[in-house]
Amino acid sequence: MSAPVAILGQGAWGTALGQTLAEAGAEVRFWRRGEPASTLSGAAIVLSAVPAQATRSVLAALTLPEGAPLVLTAKGLERGTLKLQSEIAAEEAPGHPVAVLTGPSLAADLTAGLPAAVTLAVAEPEIGEDLQRRLATPSLRSYLTDDLVGAQIGGTVKNVIAIACGATIGLCLGESARAALMTRGFAEMVRLGRALGGRPETLAGLSGLGDLALTAASERSRNYAYGLALGRGASPAELVADGRTYEGAATAAPVAGLAARLGVEMPVSRVVAALVAGDITVPQAADMLFRRPLRRE
Repeated sequence: MSAPVAILGQGAWGTALGQTLAEAGAEVRFWRRGEPASTLSGAAIVLSAVPAQATRSVLAALTLPEGAPLVLTAKGLERGTLKLQSEIAAEEAPGHPVAVLTGPSLAADLTAGLPAAVTLAVAEPEIGEDLQRRLATPSLRSYLTDDLVGAQIGGTVKNVIAIACGATIGLCLGESARAALMTRGFAEMVRLGRALGGRPETLAGLSGLGDLALTAASERSRNYAYGLALGRGASPAELVADGRTYEGAATAAPVAGLAARLGVEMPVSRVVAALVAGDITVPQAADMLFRRPLRRE
């Protein structure tokens, strides 16, 4: 890869991606808030690794290199507008091809050189194939799709469900209860994705089911750890005060709001939104979900 790759943000995920690409021979440049935009000069690809709620402000403040594809890695709907990350990019970085890199991959695993497979969603086939080749490393493998909506809904909803799963284990309700929430949460993911035009097969792949399987069961997942802490008695206010980014907590209310707007039934997501807002406790959330009226699957 001759031309440099610019990475917006240098948190755990951006750093892991940068290290992985650099070890594969790429020239990697990091941009952080407060730095001059000249960091991006000449970049062939711009990878955005800032939190989902910061995507708009960061893109609005920058002028990306002409023609450079913008690869989005944040997972979440924007508060207020309820828009996908790709919709924000279309508004704030017009004229740049947009791609979404998402799937089951922990920053710590990438940093350690462990293998991971992800989804690369791009509308234009030629651009997708070029990005797939440029972003390939010995430890990071991507699978192409043109379903940007499905890929993003998978990554967004799985973070919300991971909080529910973590809270379930934190409250000592058991593995069976967690499996039930993962399964019903996946059904919610598929319903919302289809309502927005996403394809079920995308959601059954790495960007949906695959990411959910990792995020809803690993204590190294921030969202699962957030739910686990809630289940063990921490308050949402205490967790926010630690300064870490919990994408599921930030996007739970937008997901519930979008579901309500579209008339999509998403009871797990709705309860998580109330939980992270501090409106209900974890025992109340569990009671609300497990005492719902009986129905057909």
